[in-house]
Amino acid sequence: MDVLFVCDPPESFAPHADSTLVMVDEAIRRGHRAFVAMLPDLSLRGPQAFAAATPVAIAEQPPLRIVRTGPAQARSLAEFGVVLMRKDPPFDQGYLTATWILDRAGTAVFNAPAGLRDFNEKLATAAFAELTPETHVVRDPAQLRQTLAVLGGTMIVKPVFGFGGREVLIAREGDPNLGSLFELATAEGTRWTIAQAYVPAASIGDKRILLVDGEPIGAVLRVPAAGELRNNFHAGGRPEATELDAADRAICSRVGPVLRDAGQFFVGLDVIGGRLTEINVTSPTGMQEINRLGGLTGEATMQARFWAALERKLGDTSGT
Repeated sequence: MDVLFVCDPPESFAPHADSTLVMVDEAIRRGHRAFVAMLPDLSLRGPQAFAAATPVAIAEQPPLRIVRTGPAQARSLAEFGVVLMRKDPPFDQGYLTATWILDRAGTAVFNAPAGLRDFNEKLATAAFAELTPETHVVRDPAQLRQTLAVLGGTMIVKPVFGFGGREVLIAREGDPNLGSLFELATAEGTRWTIAQAYVPAASIGDKRILLVDGEPIGAVLRVPAAGELRNNFHAGGRPEATELDAADRAICSRVGPVLRDAGQFFVGLDVIGGRLTEINVTSPTGMQEINRLGGLTGEATMQARFWAALERKLGDTSGT
């Protein structure tokens, strides 16, 4: 089938880290025809969604990379067997508009656009509060100071629409910079900010658990660099092998069915010390790191398990 990836420019993909890259590679390996489109390539013609879709292939010589094999073609999204929304954050006005266009695709879209709008990656955890560190959402600097006392004098502060570890801060009682920190975090009271109880296990790292159609398929531990608070790979975190423990599996069992029912087919859960901290639905990554650390090849790779599950789901949907 023809598969459309809505994504960032493929030339920007990191050969040894990008999950979309290996998704495209696996799609082609399985005999599908791959196309890419960026957000500006999407449009509506009346009620029908279109894209300027560019056919792509995998380069013959390493490193692994995508090459464009022809000019962009104006095509109805309904012509594709599936559309995979893999555009990286930020979740801004352009991203939001793209989800409304994808609502009119006339074919399967994963992750489902309505779910992308509903599941803010920081706030969605509120539906599973029994699994998370205590979390508050405030926008007044004075409230943040009060929240710090409620959370025991140490907390993590991060923006509601943050991504890639950007603007993640630690606030500690007694820090003379707290006033400035809270003003910066809330943009002087003009934006809501997450205040989350600090989990000491964060110094060891956080687990990125990949879910496909509500089921865990793999995990990687993201370990912060020396002297760094943040574990994100974009912020210098390094990957280490890990396994799911009982707490991780309990989180997956609770959260996975909810995400599946909302059409969130590929999700990355962030777990620290057995506590759920984020639900990443926009463009989760981690596939290549898990493959390398586990020595996974062929049908055991993350991208192969992704595609096997997706093909089954599309077959169930079509009745074949």
